[in-house]
Amino acid sequence: MPKPLSLPFDPIARADELWQQRWGPMPAMAAITSIMRAQQILLAGVDAVVKPYGLTFARYEALVLLTFSKAGELPMSKIGERLMVHPTSVTNTVDRLVRSGLVDKRPNPNDGRGTLASITDKGREVVEAATRDLVEMDFGLGAYDAEECAEIFAMLRPLRVAARDFDDAG
Repeated sequence: MPKPLSLPFDPIARADELWQQRWGPMPAMAAITSIMRAQQILLAGVDAVVKPYGLTFARYEALVLLTFSKAGELPMSKIGERLMVHPTSVTNTVDRLVRSGLVDKRPNPNDGRGTLASITDKGREVVEAATRDLVEMDFGLGAYDAEECAEIFAMLRPLRVAARDFDDAG
């Protein structure tokens, strides 16, 4: 699919000007619109990189999370908690990874009702290859240097704290 032609102006800046004329200054509107557009751009870029591996970025994140665990496996509830997604989304993601042969599922011996997801050898190979490709394209953030990426992370952290993503005691 060909990339759409660039506009001769910044539509978000234009919307900000029009907003100000109609309702007055609201920098938050331009900021959120920019963040949402950036998210679309980044997700499309990383999804394109992981697609040849039969992954979406969400499935890639689940595989990475499993590689971070000591035994290469986690309860489904922990996966949802760590990825901050609804249990239904975790089930959908893991089931697709199981169908691809990248993850196995089994009953959790420590929890009679729970299920463990574990990464397979094929899953480890795929996540390593996809990670190399994502690192090579700087996860879509090649327009920024390391210091700017750290600034972006720092600027978004208060929003995440306010949303109670995590306990910011430390």
